[in-house]
Amino acid sequence: MFLLYEYDIFWAFLIISSFIPILAFLISGLLAPIRKGPEKLSSYESGIEPIGDAWLKFRIRYYMFALIFVVFDVETVFLYPWAMSFDVLGVSVFIEAFIFVLILIVGSVYAWRKGALEWS
Repeated sequence: MFLLYEYDIFWAFLIISSFIPILAFLISGLLAPIRKGPEKLSSYESGIEPIGDAWLKFRIRYYMFALIFVVFDVETVFLYPWAMSFDVLGVSVFIEAFIFVLILIVGSVYAWRKGALEWS
């Protein structure tokens, strides 16, 4: 019970934030109409009835392009804290950041040579 009174706001927030989703589910369960039928069981996508099989093959090239973009985009975010404290850190950290950027450049050249950045 040491300094427990300081956490009153935290516990109140935790209890209220736990009851709001439960209350939302209960209210929607009571108010929502329950209708069964073929319309309810059909798949719906933008108002158009689906035609064909659901197992379509997508080209992996689009996913690879997105994955490479995300990887290099997230990696460049790591350079921001370094750039903000560059004057304090010194030369050794500059060399480490240079090696990091060099690895990113080698990775992007490798992806470019493999054709992962081509759309068609």
